[in-house]
Amino acid sequence: MAASEENSSLFLIFILTMIALPLVPYTLVRLYRAATQKKKTIHCRCSECSRSGKYRKSIYKRISNFSTYTNLTILLLWVIMVILVYYIKHISREVQPFEPYNILGLEPGASESDIKKSYRRLSILYHPDKNPDPEAHKYFVEFISKAYQALTDPVSRENYEKYGHPDGRQGLKMGIALPQFLLNIDGASGGVLLLGIVGVCILLPLMIAVIYLSRSSKYTGNYVMHHTLSTYYYFMKPSLAPSKVMDVFIKAAEYMEMPVRRSDDEPLQKLFVAVRSELNLDLKNIRTEQAKFWKQHPSLVKMELLVQAHLTREPITLSPPLQRDYKHMLELAPRLLEELMKIALLPRNPHGHGWLRPAIGVVELSQNIIQAVPLSAKKATAGNSEGIAPLLQLPHITEATVKKIVRKKVRTLQELRDMKVEERAELLTQTGGLSAAEAQDVELVLEMIPTLTLDVTCETEGEEGGIQEGDVVTMYAWVSLKRGNGLTAALPHTPYFPFNKEENFWVLLADPVSNGVWLSQKLSFMDETAAITAASKAIQETKEALGASAKEIGVAVREAVEKVKSGCRLVMGKFQAPAEGSYNLTAYCLCDAWIGCDTKTGYKLKVAKRSRAGTRGVHAAAEEGAAAAAAAEDGNEEEEEEEEEEYDDDYESEYSDDEEDDQKKKKGGSKAAAANGSSRGHQNGAAASGSEDEGEGDDE
Repeated sequence: MAASEENSSLFLIFILTMIALPLVPYTLVRLYRAATQKKKTIHCRCSECSRSGKYRKSIYKRISNFSTYTNLTILLLWVIMVILVYYIKHISREVQPFEPYNILGLEPGASESDIKKSYRRLSILYHPDKNPDPEAHKYFVEFISKAYQALTDPVSRENYEKYGHPDGRQGLKMGIALPQFLLNIDGASGGVLLLGIVGVCILLPLMIAVIYLSRSSKYTGNYVMHHTLSTYYYFMKPSLAPSKVMDVFIKAAEYMEMPVRRSDDEPLQKLFVAVRSELNLDLKNIRTEQAKFWKQHPSLVKMELLVQAHLTREPITLSPPLQRDYKHMLELAPRLLEELMKIALLPRNPHGHGWLRPAIGVVELSQNIIQAVPLSAKKATAGNSEGIAPLLQLPHITEATVKKIVRKKVRTLQELRDMKVEERAELLTQTGGLSAAEAQDVELVLEMIPTLTLDVTCETEGEEGGIQEGDVVTMYAWVSLKRGNGLTAALPHTPYFPFNKEENFWVLLADPVSNGVWLSQKLSFMDETAAITAASKAIQETKEALGASAKEIGVAVREAVEKVKSGCRLVMGKFQAPAEGSYNLTAYCLCDAWIGCDTKTGYKLKVAKRSRAGTRGVHAAAEEGAAAAAAAEDGNEEEEEEEEEEYDDDYESEYSDDEEDDQKKKKGGSKAAAANGSSRGHQNGAAASGSEDEGEGDDE
């Protein structure tokens, strides 16, 4: 009995040790970081964002911030440790070594007469005839009687006095740190052990595998349905205008699965009347256009109306079920837009380039959804190619306010930011009609809007004679971000978007003439540590490839670390140099959360005729030639299939100001088709970050 209890206590001590070894130092490290970490407010502090409740420090919010999986796991493990310590101490008290002299209340070496006297005295207290208490009977039988027998027998007493045990010298005892039921594998314990082994080793992994496979067969790693990706891929076109990106976006399978209820009809009818001007309906045939709109799939109608209601900030009261659908639609929007962006940037033509025009359209749609600004607000106006959308993202600024401040020759967001603080406050209060508190909110948001600069270089590693056709070219792009409040990582001003949204930036190296994106990469300024690690590794590998010394490498790495700490991020990418010629490329840095802060810079790439062996082998070149030929054949087949369906729709953007005659478009169509890998798409040098000149498709 004592041996089994001892084994159980050893098992608990083993478990306690295994938990305490990693838990104690990890907890100390987390407490140290929490105590030394400087708290910075990185979210917008304007009154509109405060009223939204996203950043309110309520008791529930504090509990939610603390109740992370990591913190709850640490707390649970500490509770288990305290319980184990208490239980082990309790077992140690109960399992006492057999001490006959202590039981009888005698000193070691007492005489036989003293032993008998003590035994009689204890018998009066604990004998069953004298004391009816069951505990007294148990104590008398298991301890007092055994102790008396051990000391009255000469041999037992001598053994105890010499070796500490009535049975004489004892061998070395080894305990097993396992519970007793695992040691007794016969009977019921054997069945429990067998069931445990089967459950843990077979059934649990099988259940995890089934759940994972069932989920992975339906969703991607970004929790977007595979059916959504296939739909986006099918409807993505090289000449997709920004105004048409919305039609592709709402076709996501997640949106199509949302239920359409009969109770939604009346609220949707009200939404249709409120946002009808944003639906691009032909006013000359308004009845026909309205009937055509309502004949679409009910889920498409519902999603488009909900998105337009969000963009126009319509204060129409929605029913509780429709309100839940509205919030779910906004919750899914960032993930779906990111996947739509990746689909637009997929290599499509034989050169492995993505499509620039739809990529810019996706970013513009993301900006409008995050800031809740209508798409029509990006239509170019006199003296402003970006429209009034950048101004409408500011708090308390409406179209009426914009019309007032435009009279003072302030037409763009940049012109407003360039003004002095006193002049800007006077303009907003006296001309715009805002109060002093509202003007202060505008000032806070202007300090949050980032200013981006882009520095791009392209070079080949270890090659002489410049960039030649077929070389592997590495692009180095340093993106610098500055804010008026001095922050680098911050959350954007999004009072109408009910969820926390981080800023993401897309860096593109593209050829606007051919509508091709040569390189693309997503960028974030939130994690400075990861950016330092990535920049240091990239600079070190580059310098080592160029044969630099250790001192030069150390200096370059330190410079890169300082640039990252000052608000810069390094973006690297590789591409294969095209055929001989001069290419006027454009590097873009597009933000998915702010309107009007995008930047671009030109880069002229000169590719010389190949005059060295290079790194590509003969077989690789032959394989590339075969792949190009196959791609050309596939492109010819796709031209015949897409000619009837791809350009049946009108891809003219509502933001376009260019008008060209049909003859010029027909002459440029074949050249653009060869560049884009499509049948009849063409570009006219698209693309400023906020709005661009867009070609019009020929529907003949």
